[in-house]
Amino acid sequence: MFNSSLRSYKVINIKTFLLKTNQYSNGSINVTSCLCGHSYLKNKRNSDRVQLKNVRVHSTQSDQRRQKVVIETSTPKIVIHKIKDKVLPDEKEAEASLRLAWKEKINPYIKLARWDKPIGVYLLYWPCSWSIALGSLSGTVPLSTSLETAGLFLIGAGLMRGAGCTINDLWDKDVDAQVERTKDRPLVSGALSNKQAFGFLAVQLGLALGVLLQLNCYSVALGATSMILVITYPLAKRFTNYPQIFLGATFNWGALLGYSAVTGYIQPEVCIPLYLSALSWTVLYDTIYAHQDKHDDARLGIKSTALTFGEHTKPSLTGALAISLSGLILAGQAAHMSVPYYVALAMYAAHGGRQIYTLNPDSADDCSKKFKSNSMVGFIILLGILGGGYRQYIGNRERNRGKEDVSVTKSCLFSS
Repeated sequence: MFNSSLRSYKVINIKTFLLKTNQYSNGSINVTSCLCGHSYLKNKRNSDRVQLKNVRVHSTQSDQRRQKVVIETSTPKIVIHKIKDKVLPDEKEAEASLRLAWKEKINPYIKLARWDKPIGVYLLYWPCSWSIALGSLSGTVPLSTSLETAGLFLIGAGLMRGAGCTINDLWDKDVDAQVERTKDRPLVSGALSNKQAFGFLAVQLGLALGVLLQLNCYSVALGATSMILVITYPLAKRFTNYPQIFLGATFNWGALLGYSAVTGYIQPEVCIPLYLSALSWTVLYDTIYAHQDKHDDARLGIKSTALTFGEHTKPSLTGALAISLSGLILAGQAAHMSVPYYVALAMYAAHGGRQIYTLNPDSADDCSKKFKSNSMVGFIILLGILGGGYRQYIGNRERNRGKEDVSVTKSCLFSS
């Protein structure tokens, strides 16, 4: 209260006011001011120091100055914060919007190439890896060369599978629009135009050609011959009841190409049975896959082994499994495989037999799951080749160490 009552007085009248009071009539009060504009009362007597020491008196002038400082220093901060929070866009939101825009542009191309469903890339790659592993058993090239070749084939598998799907969608655009499972594909939905699809196809094939040209000349010529199959196999469903055989012939060209990429030639007793085995395996899993669309295919006049085999699907798939196993056995004998390889084939036989026995061809979900499970088959066979040929490979590497002929793996075009 005392401090409040003094606010109405000027600093020069404070001492006079205090002298008039009974308590401070002896003139022992000093009034001092600081640079900030505040006034302080101090008692000269030690006995009264407790009562009046550090009593602070505010003047009107000091209040005005303080208010002015607050306005000059605080207001800009408040304004800046308001602008930042409510006017300027948030950086994270801007980045998220940019990412979303790019995603919307790229996603249709990813879906066109089926890169969002990599199962097809795996199924295309496994026969390539089998062939590379078998070709490397001679030990005439370093392990690093075999691994580099395997990496090139993985990239090539992704590109060629995407190119094959793009060609398929260009051929089947009108058909896909009438099939429940395919009606949302980019060319059908209008997310991409035919012109954009052709441009994307050219990019994929150009990159795939760049990968192919990293191989030796024999492999380049062998790989180039597969382009006829790549372009025409989507049409097979229009003129043959066995389009899955055409797909198998196209899809498993890597079973020949991988071997030649590390050796510079094809060993027929190994590569031909391996190729036929992989082809039969494709007929097995793609027939299961085709059962998802058999009703739409029958309505539209599209042919498939799912419709051709009909009620005899399971016996037919058993025959395909038997051919596939026979080819792998012959290839293994020619390559002098040991016990782990045949253990892997036994696992393949058990897996194939079980999926055929338990298959429900009228259930799209069951067909889809069994189709996807075949990727594990490819991995098991690769492990069998690595295990069954390990000792042979180690022995051959010891004999050929320092005498490797890496010229057979040199690029046909880019090698010096």
